[in-house]
Amino acid sequence: MNESVDEESVMTFPCEFPFKVMGLNTPTFESEMVMITRKHVPNLGEGAVKTNPSKNGKYIAVTITFIAHSREQLDNLYREATAHPSVRMVL
Repeated sequence: MNESVDEESVMTFPCEFPFKVMGLNTPTFESEMVMITRKHVPNLGEGAVKTNPSKNGKYIAVTITFIAHSREQLDNLYREATAHPSVRMVL
C-alpha cells in the first residue's frame, strides 16, 4: 500500500474521508450524490451513505464516507458535486 502525504492539506493518503453535501431534498438528490461519488470512488462500500433531512424538510445532508486515495480524487469529486444544480454546500 502506497502512502503519500499531500503537502498542501497535510492529509495522508489513503485515508477515511467523510464527504458531506447539502442540497434540496428532492426524491433523487441522495441517489444523484451517490452516482457522482461512485464516478470518483468506484469501490464505495455498503453502509457508506447517511442522510439527515433539515428540520423543515426542505434540505437534506448526505454524508458519504469512503477511502480517499489522493487530493486530485477529492478535488474532482468536489468540482462535480458543486456543479450540481440542487447542491447548496459541500464540506
